[in-house]
Amino acid sequence: MASLLNPYLSFDGNARQALEFYKEVFGGELRLNTYGDFGQAGAGHADKIMHGMLASPAGHTLMGADMPPGMSHAPGNNFAVSLSGDDESALHGYWEKLSDGGSVAVPLEKQMWGDVFGMCTDRFGIPWMVDITRSEG
Repeated sequence: MASLLNPYLSFDGNARQALEFYKEVFGGELRLNTYGDFGQAGAGHADKIMHGMLASPAGHTLMGADMPPGMSHAPGNNFAVSLSGDDESALHGYWEKLSDGGSVAVPLEKQMWGDVFGMCTDRFGIPWMVDITRSEG
């Protein structure tokens, strides 16, 4: 799989409704995972969206989630650019360059869902999410 570059939107508790709306607009397949799906059932967040992805028939990819517990939703922190795929070498290279001179919010490392994932803000203030898909083998 080639790397994907797409917007990742953050919502203040209404990610399910927003992503279902975008599905109505663009069509396609919508996959939603809740915080509860990954064992984070506390603080009333179990039914909130930890990760959603809409793949439209036109080739558009839109991802989104509710803000994680402990993070507040505010204009300016409600989006990121997502880089994802299974080309580990290329994605590690992107990560190294994007995080150089910026700040790392989540180190690029294996996460509870099995992928290698990290979040950083580049030196120009743009937030990035890098996800290296786990291999099925």
